[in-house]
Amino acid sequence: MAAIRGKAIPAAGALLYRINEGKLELALVHRPRYHDWSWPKGKLIESESPQTGAAREVNEETGKPVVLGIPLPTLRYQLPSSADWKEVQYWAARLANAHDQPAVDARLPVHLAEHNEVDKILWLPAAEAAKKLSRELDRGPLDKLIEEFEAGRLETHVVVIARHGKALPRDNWFDPDDAGRPLTAYGQAHAQALVPILAAYGVRRVVSSRWERCAATVRPYIVASGLKPWLSDNLTERDHEKSPARVAATVLQLLSGKKSAVLCTHRPVLPTVLDVLGQHASRSVADTLPNHDPFLNPGEALVAHVARTEKGPRIVAVELVAPVVF
Repeated sequence: MAAIRGKAIPAAGALLYRINEGKLELALVHRPRYHDWSWPKGKLIESESPQTGAAREVNEETGKPVVLGIPLPTLRYQLPSSADWKEVQYWAARLANAHDQPAVDARLPVHLAEHNEVDKILWLPAAEAAKKLSRELDRGPLDKLIEEFEAGRLETHVVVIARHGKALPRDNWFDPDDAGRPLTAYGQAHAQALVPILAAYGVRRVVSSRWERCAATVRPYIVASGLKPWLSDNLTERDHEKSPARVAATVLQLLSGKKSAVLCTHRPVLPTVLDVLGQHASRSVADTLPNHDPFLNPGEALVAHVARTEKGPRIVAVELVAPVVF
């Protein structure tokens, strides 16, 4: 394969799937400008995360809001008649349903693609979709999606582990009770940047330490989605020291549920959280979990994709997400 030259143009998209009578079907879009059939995708706009861009682009090109699932292989290719190359990150995605409305409400308005951009949408069985694709390269993400479907790992929910945004330094906080220490302006930007990412994954449950810096990190998503949060004392630094088992039980509850959720907590609590995640992941997935302090930087999040199996919840993929903040 020839070396890729020039600068990278970031893009994102998704393989929109549905399961019809036990069979996997995919949505392809036709682009009249290029006379091709492909997956819905497009370039990221300024300050947009790949997850946000993927959900937006699929909505624009298919006319339907979607919820992202497991990550799929990224494609890189040289652009014709250009020194630049495109890097497209892909996810599996399903159509949003009525239960996902809070997450959809938290997203920015979408402007649907013009007819000269996308003029046809076609649902096909997986094998037919592979034949219909115009680019051989586009089959890479499909092969992975089919593999996960056949292994029973395609239908998942997420548990997002978020570390609170940048907070006022402890030395600058003169109250002996650390519970009220607030976010800085940069930390508030972390909180705002987290909103479209949680929305893209269809987060429907918000769980957080009651302390202000965590509660403030999830507050913008609560406002945007209209969800009611569960603010817990168990997830604070102080109560974690008393009973790590209660933190572990909370994490296991979220893994075992059906709703996609976010859990926001503190750096000292993260080792307990990550230990539970590792216990419910294969060795290859567990090895990708953060394993040294600080585990997550302020404002960062770890997205765990959870499949339901006969033996209980199983984490089949994880992603480290750093919201774009300026």
